[in-house]
Amino acid sequence: MVALRANKADSGFVPAGKARRVFDKTVRTVDPAQRERHADCMAAISANRSKEAFAELFDFYAPRIKSYMLRLGASDSEAEELAQDVMITVWQKAGMYDRNQASVSTWMFRIARNRRIDAQRRQRRPELTPDDPMLRPPEIEQPDALLARDQLEGIVRSELVKLPLDQLRLLQAAFYDGLSHSEIARAFNLPLGTVKSRIRLAFLRLRGELEGGT
Repeated sequence: MVALRANKADSGFVPAGKARRVFDKTVRTVDPAQRERHADCMAAISANRSKEAFAELFDFYAPRIKSYMLRLGASDSEAEELAQDVMITVWQKAGMYDRNQASVSTWMFRIARNRRIDAQRRQRRPELTPDDPMLRPPEIEQPDALLARDQLEGIVRSELVKLPLDQLRLLQAAFYDGLSHSEIARAFNLPLGTVKSRIRLAFLRLRGELEGGT
């Protein structure tokens, strides 16, 4: 694997056979305007193979994905390799991203999680027998179960927007951007206890609303 220096003069990232070194950076949260800009970058990559747009996403997300991999137990070298693999996937499959379905952050971290799971499976290489439950086909979800799940997701979305802004931002940073409590505290310049308290209050409020609506 060839490591390239990440700097302002670098015009972009060439996925085929080369990789940029992933450097840890100060954590920055994704505000609504930046979310839209990142979605525009994905569109530019898909339509025009824009290296500039890719470089912007790489600089922002690669360090965060590497940090996420480290929190999942990967070694430093493995975390960097997985982060680069995720970014290569972003370059190759940008056309599959739908901004109406998820934020760029959510889409990337879903890919990252799947890459980590795949890596763990390759490392363990368990022996499977024909009777192993893992080989059984999944049960078909019944229509009423699908309807109930869709209704629940709708309720959660509607209740999220009712949260106080200070709680909603921290909750989004934790679950949409994949940041730890410590990273959120640094990003928002808040005491760690305040971050934990606000996220806990948001959970309690959501749970109360959901239980009250059932």
